[in-house]
Amino acid sequence: MHKPTPSQYSFEVKLQVVERFLSGQTKMSIAKELGLSSPKVLERWVRIYRTKGVDGLRPRPKGRPRKDPHQPRPVSELDQLKRRLE
Repeated sequence: MHKPTPSQYSFEVKLQVVERFLSGQTKMSIAKELGLSSPKVLERWVRIYRTKGVDGLRPRPKGRPRKDPHQPRPVSELDQLKRRLE
């Protein structure tokens, strides 16, 4: 059994598709032309574009953000008690 892998679309392609939809082309024609799995993909891009603007369509970095090495770590209650005893 073969599982389809999700396609990755660039920021430029997403923006172009959303602008074509907003100019009046139908979801079905755009989805068929690009080979999208469903017109729902286009609907999601349009919803993101309307709520977050152009930057919402940009790819986001994956994973957890790195910790800032210059940020002081919070002092635990145990460390505070140790300092008091010293």
